[in-house]
Amino acid sequence: MRLNGKIALITGANKGIGLAITQRFLGEGAIVYAGIKNVAEASSDLNILKTKFDSQLNIIKLNVTESENCKEVFQQIKKSCDKIDVLVNNAGIVSYELVPFIDFEKLQLMIQTNVVGLIKMCQLASRYMARQKSGSIINISSIVSLKGASGQAAYSATKGAVNSFTLSLAKELANSNIRVNAIAPGMVSTERLKQISQEKFGDKVSQIGFGRMASPDEIADICLFFASDESSYVTGQLLGADGSLTI
Repeated sequence: MRLNGKIALITGANKGIGLAITQRFLGEGAIVYAGIKNVAEASSDLNILKTKFDSQLNIIKLNVTESENCKEVFQQIKKSCDKIDVLVNNAGIVSYELVPFIDFEKLQLMIQTNVVGLIKMCQLASRYMARQKSGSIINISSIVSLKGASGQAAYSATKGAVNSFTLSLAKELANSNIRVNAIAPGMVSTERLKQISQEKFGDKVSQIGFGRMASPDEIADICLFFASDESSYVTGQLLGADGSLTI
């Protein structure tokens, strides 16, 4: 019960990595606010968690590109719990396009989600965490922000912005005892990636030293470390989880 009594907000919690983080946090005793774009479209897996954990799990509408919605969510958490201990910025959009074929409408939405929305969530969380002089912010980046990837220049640019923002925010919030860290997963076996992996990334898995993609649970384990008091002296770190892809 390493998160017993902690209040956590997770964006993009409906599937994949976000769902795995939600499940892990619940199992460790946290009260979790699982942010998804449309509550009516909550996945069956998320609904199963709701049945199992009942009052521990709150499934809420959260679109990080809508500023008023973001503010309302934090107000709701403040009213119900009077604090927020952990923010996990997992919501994101991925693109697979060579530079000559970048769709700039898609790029704008990706920037609004991956960068602007993340910054907005950090801003709001930091206001509450600064008053309580404690908190952990965890940003989900990507290994392509460090390694690069053909066909993902636009996406890697947004995640590069996440990395630099994480470092600056960690310095800014250190004197308020707020930790800010980022996780840079490599290839993770989410349903979305498994569907396109053979078409686009069949040769990439062979480049991974471990010979396989990561499971969402393995990323959730790292998130748990950053959320718990076990990382009480760790901030400003970008932790790669790529099975040796970058070495």
